[in-house]
Amino acid sequence: MNLEPSIRAFVEKNFYVADTAALGAETSLLDSGIIDSTGVLEVIAFLEETFGIEVADDEMLPENLDTIGRIARYVAKKRAQAPDGAKPC
Repeated sequence: MNLEPSIRAFVEKNFYVADTAALGAETSLLDSGIIDSTGVLEVIAFLEETFGIEVADDEMLPENLDTIGRIARYVAKKRAQAPDGAKPC
């Protein structure tokens, strides 16, 4: 399942993205100024509500949440680890 379109739609709807065409899957959301620390919390709330996962404090890292691609891979990994399966998209 490709999670990137729904994550991209959330980012584009909820944050200022000057050039949506230039927002690649591996564009740093933090370095490009699209999201800040408060924005990260909004992204986490979206992920938990939409995909039925829980983001632990020690998982709130750029390695998991800095690009649309990393977020999608992180969500896929968390959903695969869920004992009862996470909510479908």
